[in-house]
Amino acid sequence: MSQEYDVTAKNIFSNLADDIASYFLGLKFTKLDELNIEFTTIESRESDMVFKCTTENGDIALHIEFQTYNDSKMPYRMLRYATEIMEKHNLIPYQVVVYFSKNELKMDNNLDYHLGEENLLNFRYRIIDVGKIKFEDIVKTKYYDLYTFLPVADKDKRQKEKEAYLRKCAEAIRDMPVDKAKKSYIVTTAEILAGIIYDEEVIEKIFSEVIGMSILEESKVYKNILEKGKKEKSIEIARELLKEGMDINKIAQITKLPVEEIKKLLN
Repeated sequence: MSQEYDVTAKNIFSNLADDIASYFLGLKFTKLDELNIEFTTIESRESDMVFKCTTENGDIALHIEFQTYNDSKMPYRMLRYATEIMEKHNLIPYQVVVYFSKNELKMDNNLDYHLGEENLLNFRYRIIDVGKIKFEDIVKTKYYDLYTFLPVADKDKRQKEKEAYLRKCAEAIRDMPVDKAKKSYIVTTAEILAGIIYDEEVIEKIFSEVIGMSILEESKVYKNILEKGKKEKSIEIARELLKEGMDINKIAQITKLPVEEIKKLLN
């Protein structure tokens, strides 16, 4: 899948940090505050989310990356993020990559070398493959924000049941005991992630049949907000890449912005 989902992950998943930390990682914390980190290395995007996490054993930095394709350079990127987090905030980072894709996970989660007793590296971070998380394991929890991941979870069931699986996801989201605004937001983000696996026509058909038009129309508001946020983020990234001297056509490929719009940023 394209980098589009990764570039906008912070906009899409801004409400998920608490549930990811609690359910996926099993962290027991009393406070979670987002850290404002501007990484000096501009690649195709910034780090997704970094939080100061207060635990019973002291403060750590919780660093969450969302990934929809296998990136052979991920360990190098994660190591750069780790060192910048430690340098700028003097916090030990707990790093996790949340991976969801049609494709099998084929990324390393480590970097190692050993050259004598004083030149060595043993770096590790965690990767969570959402496709291996069972549908039932998510819906039996009260972490309702995680229902966002249902369309890309449980790869075996999803591949076996095909469209019937997506219908189960929509039904589970419909039946969540949450307020209408929260449900609308989760519908929006679930539809966006479903686009990684299913055709747009299938998604629209199933969600309109199952969810109901009142919720769907409200979720369109959230989609518009996310689209606006995505474009603003793309413009921000384009400006930074222009400062770095990157070719305009390459910037257009990364940000999905029209070349003419990028040229206007030069003025």
